[in-house]
Amino acid sequence: MHAPHPIDVAAKASGEPTFREIGVGPWEQAHPGEPRPTDPKYDSQLLDEGDRRNVLDRYRYWTVAAIKADLDARGRHDFEVAVENWTHDFNIGSMVRTANAFQARRVHIVGPHKWNRKGALMTELYQHVENHPSIAELVDCWHNRIAGEIAAARAEAGAAAFHAHQAAQRGDTQALAAHTAQVDAAEARIRELEVARVIAMDIIPGAVPMERYVFPKRCLLLFGAEGPGLSDKALELADDVVYISQFGSVRSINAGAAAAVAMHSWIAQHAVIGGVAE
Repeated sequence: MHAPHPIDVAAKASGEPTFREIGVGPWEQAHPGEPRPTDPKYDSQLLDEGDRRNVLDRYRYWTVAAIKADLDARGRHDFEVAVENWTHDFNIGSMVRTANAFQARRVHIVGPHKWNRKGALMTELYQHVENHPSIAELVDCWHNRIAGEIAAARAEAGAAAFHAHQAAQRGDTQALAAHTAQVDAAEARIRELEVARVIAMDIIPGAVPMERYVFPKRCLLLFGAEGPGLSDKALELADDVVYISQFGSVRSINAGAAAAVAMHSWIAQHAVIGGVAE
């Protein structure tokens, strides 16, 4: 029999738990004496067996559909991420998991590889994940979506302006203020959409260091495979090319890590930070 490792002995003596329980047990055990929830957002099997998923506490016992709908209702962030010809499933999974953590609007997987969902830890279930045969098709789809949102925002601004005019004629100052605020919000959204950009993340001559780059609020971030980087077509279609500053001997860092760094850079510039995690 081997003697216990000194590190194991010291860890046990420290009083720190060797395993922290994740999640909650069955409803009756976790909430003794409380009535069982009947709201359809709750999953009956999770209520019976407990919820050990990697979700925030406010989503305990919720169905996947209810969680996804709530994330949509709360409002996802205005950046989207796309990976071109990634072949390592765990890298794709890591990127999807990070996109979930940072509330990316959408995740796009470009190329023929059939991702087997490894590495995402089921977080893809709460995301909007789209597959595209080529980078050209993705960028065209993204531009069309932006154009549609601009048209919708202009229609919203026009309708609000009409109602504001009617309120002014009636002398209804409260309604006038409300409709004017709607016009202002729609016009602000239009301005953001009109400067939306496709951003290629790659280390090539002429690229801008990410640490000095101001991300537009609405953007599509493109990430290439480790080693070869993005295709010539992706670089051609991008509005800007941005790289992550590195100081070691390697040309590139892990693709999943690079995606996480870039997403967090957007978060640092645009996200509303509300304090401790819920």
